[in-house]
Amino acid sequence: MNATETVSFRDYDLLCGAKAAEPGMFASTLVVSRRTWPSRPRVIAMARGSFATEADAINSARAQGVQWVTDFG
Repeated sequence: MNATETVSFRDYDLLCGAKAAEPGMFASTLVVSRRTWPSRPRVIAMARGSFATEADAINSARAQGVQWVTDFG
């Protein structure tokens, strides 16, 4: 099962997700897109990690997305 959550931070929308990685474990996914032109979505490479719950994976994606926007946005 894949779960997602959209978070707004500054001028960006962060699509934070969790996908099944191993039996009973989840991996984070992150797509960052700017709300104004050019709004091309960018798939951000995530730090490897396995999480016991979808919520933990989404929280990790959110934290890494906020860091990405702070550094590069």
